[in-house]
Amino acid sequence: MVFMSHRTRLPSPSPSEPVRRVEAGPWLIELLPGCAYATRYVAAQSAIGFAFDSQRGLHAIGSDRVLPFDAIPDGLAFVPVGCDVLSESPQGGEYLRVLRTDGIALAGDRAFNNRIDLHATILARRMRSALLRGSVEDDWEAWALALAERTTQTATSSSPHSGSITGSRMRLLDEFIDAGLDGPLGVPVMAQLLGLSEGYFMRAFKSATGKSPHSYLIDRRLAKARALMRDSTATLTEIAYRCGFNSQAHMTTVFRQRLGVSPAQLRGSSRR
Repeated sequence: MVFMSHRTRLPSPSPSEPVRRVEAGPWLIELLPGCAYATRYVAAQSAIGFAFDSQRGLHAIGSDRVLPFDAIPDGLAFVPVGCDVLSESPQGGEYLRVLRTDGIALAGDRAFNNRIDLHATILARRMRSALLRGSVEDDWEAWALALAERTTQTATSSSPHSGSITGSRMRLLDEFIDAGLDGPLGVPVMAQLLGLSEGYFMRAFKSATGKSPHSYLIDRRLAKARALMRDSTATLTEIAYRCGFNSQAHMTTVFRQRLGVSPAQLRGSSRR
């Protein structure tokens, strides 16, 4: 979920990608793989989070009311010191967590999530790529500080309006995409599913998620491919076709562009 200190993983019959982490000066940066989790804690230190995937489950943040949550992809989050957090999800999603470990609290006293911030997205993706590559020589301190500064910016996203991409519509769209990844998918069928015109759908989707439907579809293909690489013995060619890529070479190109590593490199690191 979007608010997280440590995840308690739930039993799973299949192995998960490893937690990848790096310590740089006063910062701890972790990339948590998508997996089922359940956690409850009082935040001993403030934390920045970034959800790469759609996530759903139950949470109670600074409250005793446990409510359903829908986390949108590329959503920035913040948890202040002392915040009581309960969160659980049957699937979870890939999540970046950044902590300051020298006792200096980060600015901010209110928890938030699902904030779309283009600069935060660029930083988070850069950090994910470096973590997946196993790089320790990048400018981690500057990246972490820049991401922390994004949490102090005033939220600019507008409130949902009639016909927008709400949490329930995003959930319906995710289910539809995941069921049809091995075939052709495009804006017309996605807009039709939600009962929206193509132009309105594209604008509303961009407003809600910060990315185009096409870019989001590629991210879903990548997420599915990574899950199959982790949880099955299928060859990379088989996985490529099952996820809607034209070939293994096409999938490799997209992996390198989006993640900075090839499918073979990522599968090898997960098995190790």
